[in-house]
Amino acid sequence: MSEFPTSVYTIVDNFVASKCNGFVEILYQDDDILLINKPSGLFSLSGKNPLNWDSVHYRLVHGQEGLTPPFPDVKLPHRLDLGTSGIMVVGLNAESSQHLNKQFQARLIQKRYIAMLDGWVTDRHGKITAAIAKDKTLFPRVKICPEKGKAAVSEYIILQRLGEPKRTLVQYTPHTGRTHQLRIHSHEMGHPILGCDLYKNNQSEQMSDRLLLHACDLYFEHPISGKPFHGHCPYPF
Repeated sequence: MSEFPTSVYTIVDNFVASKCNGFVEILYQDDDILLINKPSGLFSLSGKNPLNWDSVHYRLVHGQEGLTPPFPDVKLPHRLDLGTSGIMVVGLNAESSQHLNKQFQARLIQKRYIAMLDGWVTDRHGKITAAIAKDKTLFPRVKICPEKGKAAVSEYIILQRLGEPKRTLVQYTPHTGRTHQLRIHSHEMGHPILGCDLYKNNQSEQMSDRLLLHACDLYFEHPISGKPFHGHCPYPF
């Protein structure tokens, strides 16, 4: 007889990230929040694997040598994937962090991203509404699943068509925040994001040495003043 119940599954993540030589850049700072630019290749939070200790949170808490002082009470109300670069809002105290968390949970914060896609997207603008589900057999990937997936909505506008090779620069506005939403939605419409290692075609991953997805804008209410706030971070590709 097995020592462990057969109904119990454990997902083991043996992935170890390469060293990130990029720096966390502070875009804005006051007594209550930071706006920072996360480099591609850096975790938002330290991973369960002890080798994946380096992260935005770790660097802010302990200080980034020669660049930023330590912020021992920082909280991250939202995160970006390892490969995604761009703007993040950080709470510097319990009150501001709690207020920001509530805004994210209520979907009151608008986010915009820039992505470079493989091929030429035909329609100048559009909306992707493919539901997304997690599946332990596919980890770390997720899947499109109309029957059991959670609603996921991504709007896009074409900014530029480039060639050769054919590529499309798009602006994404996600209305939900599912895992890997923009990456799998791009793949679902036949134009994966360049450099993506999880949702790709025969050539898209090799067309860039990083994931070409960047969080460029955040629109939210300042957690203390209550005033509308817009943070912007230009894309680097």
